[in-house]
Amino acid sequence: MIDSIHALKTAVPPGRESLLADFGRAKSGGGASSVLVPIRSLGEGHRARIAAHLLALDAQDRFLRFGYQAQDQNIQAYVDGLNFERDDIFGIYNRRLELIAMAHLAYTVNPEFKACAEFGVSVRSKARGRGYGARLFERATIHARNEGVELLFVHALSQNTAMLKIARNAGAVVERDGTESEAFLRLPPATLDSRIAEIMEEQFAQTDYRLKIQAKHFWDFLESLQSMRQGKR
Repeated sequence: MIDSIHALKTAVPPGRESLLADFGRAKSGGGASSVLVPIRSLGEGHRARIAAHLLALDAQDRFLRFGYQAQDQNIQAYVDGLNFERDDIFGIYNRRLELIAMAHLAYTVNPEFKACAEFGVSVRSKARGRGYGARLFERATIHARNEGVELLFVHALSQNTAMLKIARNAGAVVERDGTESEAFLRLPPATLDSRIAEIMEEQFAQTDYRLKIQAKHFWDFLESLQSMRQGKR
């Protein structure tokens, strides 16, 4: 983690040191606490871990995430259909390289609404209460801004109060229609600071991920070595 933060600091351009004060903030209840959460963009190589993350969700979490009682085959079809060239996927890994939270930023295929995108998020039950959903929303928002998105919306069940609270805290307008709700958030245009902030965050997350891979390989090696010694005994 120390190496990750050092890499982040050295990536700050001269005169932009103040960006570190705003980088990696988790918002809750209108306040902000400086919490560095490595959120990295996910690609084709992460598809299996995305599937493992979603399949590990219980029935209630699946219902809130997809809006229906998604079965294993439904989730696998969703994962197989992910288009990493068109959409953006973000994730948070723990030290064991388990994907414990992820967000899907889906861009509309309708050319009349090309400046719109939809946000969806899921967090493992064991990782709740840490502000990961809000951090993923912030990460997706800044990326959407930099991609020219003007309107970010969230379609959620009205009982998904956690997701709707995240949207409201970000300034979104929430409209409820019975069992379903829509949240709309107008995004400001991209700025130099927003672009630099995203580059910093991605570099931090990539460095953190590499360190976690190295640490996992090291502990796996020690575990195999210990097993071999026990076998000889």
